[in-house]
Amino acid sequence: MPPSQRLPEALLDALVAQRGRSDRLTHTEHLPARPARHAPWPESIRTEIRTGAAELGVAEPWAHQTETMNLAKSGQTVVIATGTASGKSLGYLAPVLSDLLDGTEAPNGRGATALYLAPTKALAADQRRRAAELAPPRVRAALYDGDTPPQEREWVRQYASYVLTNPDMLHRSILPAHARWSSFLKTLRYVVVDECHGYRGVFGSHVAQVLRRLRRLCHRYGSDPAFLLASATTADPAATAERLTGLPAVAVTEDASPRGPLVFALWEPPLTEHVGEHGAPVRRTATTEAAYLLTDLVAAGTRTVAFVRSRRAAELVALQAQDNLDAPLANRIAAYRGGYLPEERRALERDLHSGRLLGLASTSALELGVDVSGLDAVLLAGYPGTRASLWQQAGRAGREAQGALAVLIARDDPLDTYLVHHPEALFAHPVEATVLDPDNPHVLAPHLCAAAAELPLGPSDLELFGPSAAPLLPVLEQRGLLRRRADGSWYWTRRERAADAVDLRGSGGNPVQIVEATTGRLLGTVDAAAAHTTVHTGAVHLHQGRTYLVGELDLETSVALVEPANPSYTTAARDTTAISVLGTERSVAWGEGSLNFGSVEVVNQVVGFLRKRISTGEILGESKLDLPPRTLRTRAVWWTVTEQQLLDALIPFDQLPGAAHAAEHASIGLLPLFATCDRWDIGGVSVPLHPDTQLPTVFVYDGHPGGAGFAEHGFRRAVQWLTATRDAIAACECDRGCPSCVQSPKCGNGNDPLDKAGAVRLLTTLLAGAPESAEDGVEEGAGDPDPGGRAGRK
Repeated sequence: MPPSQRLPEALLDALVAQRGRSDRLTHTEHLPARPARHAPWPESIRTEIRTGAAELGVAEPWAHQTETMNLAKSGQTVVIATGTASGKSLGYLAPVLSDLLDGTEAPNGRGATALYLAPTKALAADQRRRAAELAPPRVRAALYDGDTPPQEREWVRQYASYVLTNPDMLHRSILPAHARWSSFLKTLRYVVVDECHGYRGVFGSHVAQVLRRLRRLCHRYGSDPAFLLASATTADPAATAERLTGLPAVAVTEDASPRGPLVFALWEPPLTEHVGEHGAPVRRTATTEAAYLLTDLVAAGTRTVAFVRSRRAAELVALQAQDNLDAPLANRIAAYRGGYLPEERRALERDLHSGRLLGLASTSALELGVDVSGLDAVLLAGYPGTRASLWQQAGRAGREAQGALAVLIARDDPLDTYLVHHPEALFAHPVEATVLDPDNPHVLAPHLCAAAAELPLGPSDLELFGPSAAPLLPVLEQRGLLRRRADGSWYWTRRERAADAVDLRGSGGNPVQIVEATTGRLLGTVDAAAAHTTVHTGAVHLHQGRTYLVGELDLETSVALVEPANPSYTTAARDTTAISVLGTERSVAWGEGSLNFGSVEVVNQVVGFLRKRISTGEILGESKLDLPPRTLRTRAVWWTVTEQQLLDALIPFDQLPGAAHAAEHASIGLLPLFATCDRWDIGGVSVPLHPDTQLPTVFVYDGHPGGAGFAEHGFRRAVQWLTATRDAIAACECDRGCPSCVQSPKCGNGNDPLDKAGAVRLLTTLLAGAPESAEDGVEEGAGDPDPGGRAGRK
């Protein structure tokens, strides 16, 4: 067997052999190598670009790159949706840089311009390096983000031909100041939207409206740029691109790049001697297991990235791996996550590119396209929420066509547990479609105000912003935000900037600054929406391998004061949630019960936190908190059952709270297999007798103002979703419920009460009345998992 094929097998064999791990490997998937298919350079690509590519080792592009170049040069909106490391960048950079080179021959040296949008600053910086390698210096590529000094920003506006930024800067800085960008916008030839699969939910809906505002201003200045989008493999990328841009799109999906053999292992951590809530068995945490695997891989000289689900987990994995190793290897491991200061991020990126770092524990910040070449292995500490992200992260290894190893380490929760025992759910089904809703009125309304502040809104603009725009304008006028003039145009009426009222990433307010109390040093930031649960008083906070305790969270000043500490535990917030129905948009009879979709108001309050031992997850104690409630108006799917259905399910009323609660937990956990979300995007409430429905009711709601489309997706796929939920609970081997089936790590009630057997009977009775076809508001669709035996998580 060639060495490139022996490498991942040997790595996996070594991991299994060490520390008695033979029982932890549940499945191994072997993905064969794929040969390259090349195609000639299009004649429209300039010689300078071909020469630059040749110097980088690209003598001839792959077939999908050539197809993208031809479509881009024809002026079409095109989305290239191929695998990780398939050269998507060259596909759009070659036509962009060719046209920019043409533009350098204009009298002012800037006869054509292009705009590049990335979801992260690191990716934009990486793309500027690639542009500089391909094109001569007279193509002036420049970063324009929050780290750009003020004196450089003016130079970018006046002279840069290729501006690399992010949706936030486009929204807050470029569009409101479009008059200062007029020379750039009037020659705008291309808009590149990179990693567009990441623009989902509320954030994706906001970005879609930002792009419509950009198109409107371009038309004002006489330009009509082509949109070039790059995406990981997703279901129906052309439809996603069209929803983002509002323009018809052509998709390039046939991947012609070579791929080395990939060994993909599914891994389940062992049970510990500890017990969790209500005596449930507890497995070793995925982060602890990832830290041990990272330790062994780094000790063997294997370049590895461990992807984790949270900032705290990134710090924990890096810290534990460092503790397991002696210098100098311990110094070659680091954490990478959002919230770091700019100079910290840049230093880590340089060390990763240079190879000084051998092991890295990272959040999804490195998933989004940053070029990480030469990796041998990728560890995934927990299922990342979607199959699209799973393959995006796994694809970071083997980026130079060598053999590679990917290991998915299951967390102790329903979905992860099911996936590592049912590999067909990962390997036999296509990736999900990206879910976003640009017509969400909570998203659209502030963008209409921002657009009116940029240029008065006229009747011709309404089609651009979609069917929800016209009904919203009178509402905004009633609120005193817009005013209609005699010519039919709508004007912004306030002195403050309209763009500042748009919360692009749905964070719920200003970021909370994390400040070291003794020195006043700024350590980083956390989103306002996450502050109550992550930096509350008494929370454990990790930064750059150091542990801090939050002494005080000041909500008025948006500051969390922390002090260095070394506790033996982590913290997890506890909360309570109440929900009320504002309006029912769709309702389908399920026997005597019903399935519903509509608007709800959710009132959530963090009331305390648990202290859990780092290595085992064992609960050490609980403390109370006094934080104000947070109110959310959003969208939800909910189902009801009647008294007769409870009798049919053999569920007396005193057992109903536990049965409904368990069904709620599992259904929240399972929705990520049917929509591009994870359990932190959604929430749920179960009520034995809800005042609005007057029946036992289970709600699952979007965790973003106005909704994100996830609950609606659940409504449309409810038969498959809830069938899978029932089967997953029934398949678990525990007696009374555990983290692998119906217990939730974020349950505000401490996972009490839960009735596992009652949940199975309740869902079985509900599903007995479900529609048999896609009619009556419940749709079926291709490409989602077979519901049999799927597991869920919350």
